[in-house]
Amino acid sequence: MGFKQYLDLQPKVREALVSGRPVAAMDSGIVAAQGGPHGRGLEMARRAQEIMEEQGVTPAIIAILDGRVRVGLEEEELERVVSDEKSIKTSCRDLPTVVATRHTGATTVAATAFLAVAAGIRVVVTSGIGGVRRGGDHTFDISADLFQLSRIPAAVVCSGVDLSQDPALTLEYLETQGVPVIGVGTNDFPNFYTPSSGCQVSCRFDDMASLANMIHVKDNLRVEGGLLVANPIPEEYALDLELLQPALAQAMEEAEERKLRGKFLTPFLLERLAQLTKGATVEARLQILYHNARIGAQLAAQLARLE
Repeated sequence: MGFKQYLDLQPKVREALVSGRPVAAMDSGIVAAQGGPHGRGLEMARRAQEIMEEQGVTPAIIAILDGRVRVGLEEEELERVVSDEKSIKTSCRDLPTVVATRHTGATTVAATAFLAVAAGIRVVVTSGIGGVRRGGDHTFDISADLFQLSRIPAAVVCSGVDLSQDPALTLEYLETQGVPVIGVGTNDFPNFYTPSSGCQVSCRFDDMASLANMIHVKDNLRVEGGLLVANPIPEEYALDLELLQPALAQAMEEAEERKLRGKFLTPFLLERLAQLTKGATVEARLQILYHNARIGAQLAAQLARLE
């Protein structure tokens, strides 16, 4: 039976896939108790799903519940993911363990893309991807999100990498892995809380119909791997990077004192930034996801028309 023996599709997701209607996936890690938006994960997830539905697209939040791969969550399942502080942050390497031991896991971008494509979904919506950590050219602290993007034929819609990551090194790594980085209406790679990192994307598309056509051509040419769709935060919600830097420096110093590494570092930094900025980063994160949900849904709808 392979993958399907571990898979539970939400009925409306199954119906949409069978009928050829557009579906867009979303990772549960961005709304989960660990690393979620400071107690507002449920609000964030509900609104992101509503935005996709407004675009005529079926949303599919992905998580692992008691060892079952859930593609699309019912309300009570979503509430469980958001509130379960013991859920495991689950990347691709963790999937066999979490499933085999029947634990609950909140999926990263890498795991979400892997599971989404296995279920027949091509578009993944998130807020920011994991990248190359600042100093990663010495520590080799590189997120599995980047490597998996080179292998999985998914279009991941994000707003760049969070402030603890190095955008230039992240783009260099993606280029090495052969992953196109597409700017949505911009030539600049976004910097999560701000529209530009000062680095350039590999190409630009101003509408989702043209981008969907490029993906269609990519498939026909049998070019392997996925692509990153870099969608900048709307200007009206952008934060002042100069004001953020002292808060980030303090949070990084505290993380170093606690010797936090790997998957434990980013949730801590997000939580401390929320505290140090009095919630400003939380509001920005919500708006980032909502904007990406809208763009991701539009892309999924255009791809469905070509398939």
